[in-house]
Amino acid sequence: MPTETGTVTVNAAFLQELKEDNEKLRGLMAEFSAVCDLRPPLRLSHKRLASLLAQLRDELAMHFSLEEAFGYFDRPTAVAPHLSEQACRLRAEHATLYEDVARIAEAAEDARSRWIAQSEDEDEDEDDPVKQRIVRRCQSFWDRLQQHEAGENELMWAVGCCADPAAPPARRAVHR
Repeated sequence: MPTETGTVTVNAAFLQELKEDNEKLRGLMAEFSAVCDLRPPLRLSHKRLASLLAQLRDELAMHFSLEEAFGYFDRPTAVAPHLSEQACRLRAEHATLYEDVARIAEAAEDARSRWIAQSEDEDEDEDDPVKQRIVRRCQSFWDRLQQHEAGENELMWAVGCCADPAAPPARRAVHR
């Protein structure tokens, strides 16, 4: 049965401010980017990888909640239909992205717990296939998160242009 999605738009100024002001999230994203970008992956302990993912999960939960509470709003007086559809899609991606990072963080913590139970050696094996799988999942998640952020930046720019055609485009907030 079809359901009506309603009209949604963004508060572009608030979304931009959220992206710029969250220094902790920006720092975690920079560290996470380093884990995901290096080939072969950065030498990183199971403990640090699990900790980084747990912190990123928690910060993204807060960030997405703030974006949804104050950055997106329903039933605006006027919004272009294509922008409304894009806003609905991007807002819905928050739940999926959070679930993905939460699952990866849980897998990293499980792997760390198993590794601790099996080894007393502080020097971790970089060829660990479980760790390599987790890093590949991180890389895939990172790509989806960057696409999401780019989509929000495009939406903020489009909403800003519709509201004020003379307004300059929003600065890019992609964390890479």
